[in-house]
Amino acid sequence: METKAILSHIDHTQLKPFATWEDINQLCQEAIEFETASVCVPQSYIKRIKDHYPTLNICTVVGFPLGYNSTASKVQEIKDALADGANEIDMVVNISDVKNKDYDKVTKEIKTLKEACGDHILKVIIETCYLDEEEKIAMCESVTKGGGDYIKTSTGFGTGGATMEDVLLFKEHIGPDVKIKAAGGVSSVEDLIAFIEAGCDRIGTSSAVKMLKGQMTDGEY
Repeated sequence: METKAILSHIDHTQLKPFATWEDINQLCQEAIEFETASVCVPQSYIKRIKDHYPTLNICTVVGFPLGYNSTASKVQEIKDALADGANEIDMVVNISDVKNKDYDKVTKEIKTLKEACGDHILKVIIETCYLDEEEKIAMCESVTKGGGDYIKTSTGFGTGGATMEDVLLFKEHIGPDVKIKAAGGVSSVEDLIAFIEAGCDRIGTSSAVKMLKGQMTDGEY
């Protein structure tokens, strides 16, 4: 797979709580140079990024990383993020609602947040490391019914990240309009290729550019 094609699927990510502007600025410069799908950053940096890099596709997180914020607060986060210049939103479901089997409530929240996003992309993080298979399948249904554009495996702050098993389970149970984003623990070029070939449209990682810098040629990896 060509390196450029791999990078076009990457949400180049920096979500550490101690990320400095120097870190974020480097992330943005790399995203532009290597043409990643987006940068995924804390909300507090959106406006500054937009001012410095007006054409950059900016993704941010909502209800992150635990998901138990109220729906109203998540809606306000989305409104603020879009007003500052974000283009894509990665939200975290209320994991307690999932564990309580209150799937209709989760679906309703996703639908409400998608309405707040409008034409902007909404990715729904279900944090697979805390869920059993029944709950993961239920989340595929909730994301589909709620109108989410993507189902996303993980925040990267839980006890585990993306697995091929979960990606294949998603493919079996999501609706035709839902795409897949793998995130958390994607730590090798082989992983990147495997997830893309398995059907992931996006991969969230902070290390893809670093891993691929030595492969910036016209050939395949």
